[in-house]
Amino acid sequence: MTDPKPSISVVVPVYFAERTLIALVEQLHAFLSEVAEKYEVLLVNDGSTDGSWAVIQQLSQQYDFVRGFNFMRNFGQHNALLCGIRNARYDLTVTMDDDLQHNPHSIADMLEEMHKGYDVVYGSPKEEKHGLMRDLASIITKMTLSTVMRTKNARHVSALRLFYTRLREAFENYDGPSVSIDVLLSWGTSRIGYVEVEHHERKEGESHYTFAKLVSHALNMITGFSTLPLRISTAVGFFLTLFGIGILIYVFINYLINGGAVPGFTFMTSVITIFSGAQLFSLGILGEYFSRMYQRSMNRPSYIVKEKTSDQ
Repeated sequence: MTDPKPSISVVVPVYFAERTLIALVEQLHAFLSEVAEKYEVLLVNDGSTDGSWAVIQQLSQQYDFVRGFNFMRNFGQHNALLCGIRNARYDLTVTMDDDLQHNPHSIADMLEEMHKGYDVVYGSPKEEKHGLMRDLASIITKMTLSTVMRTKNARHVSALRLFYTRLREAFENYDGPSVSIDVLLSWGTSRIGYVEVEHHERKEGESHYTFAKLVSHALNMITGFSTLPLRISTAVGFFLTLFGIGILIYVFINYLINGGAVPGFTFMTSVITIFSGAQLFSLGILGEYFSRMYQRSMNRPSYIVKEKTSDQ
């Protein structure tokens, strides 16, 4: 007896992708019509100022399974994903990029892996097609995710995700400007797996995720969803306090044995610099958390939908 075909919602955040959307939808249509009982493609335009929204409207008229959402402005990739996930209608949700680097046929391998008992399955690229700095930033981001998500498979996260739509219940009340879909999914489950998939060259344009943006995203994740930096700050302060006590004991013993002050202006200057740096480091961490609290206190939304396609 064969397993029943699943129902799948595909969420695609769109940003300056007018030249790739038609090909992407055609690929998804060809694949999903074979493997899914019911399916839909949700295209969320994240404030693109090119013709992306016009293409989305055209596709929604051409295909009844395409639904479009147009943001008031650019809110960010993960915010766009959150919008799509909350509007998904079917049992399984897939997220993928708009640049044709993800092959829809990889979803079949991810569906097979999910049968092993996972709630979330990532399509981890065998070889990423990015530059050196982008790859380095990706490593930093994944190391941060590994800390925040507390799962061994966090380093295999990618924009190609497959998960049960019901997991959104874990973050249905989340409403803040900083969003990390991977962290939010980890609130609902720890059963996270991955399969290695092909990662194609980008067909059009350039990635809008720069090294600086990825590092900033990593910083937002670790300060927005974890208290680890505060613990590091506490540990640094504790060990430097022990270090200072050790120096005091050394100075006191030297005075009792040899008499007079301990020479070494350079040494004392270095010690003062270390302590000053540790204090500024701790204040910087506290400032990041106060900034997050301030942002949340303003009740800024995760996203604002300006308009939807007519079939909503």
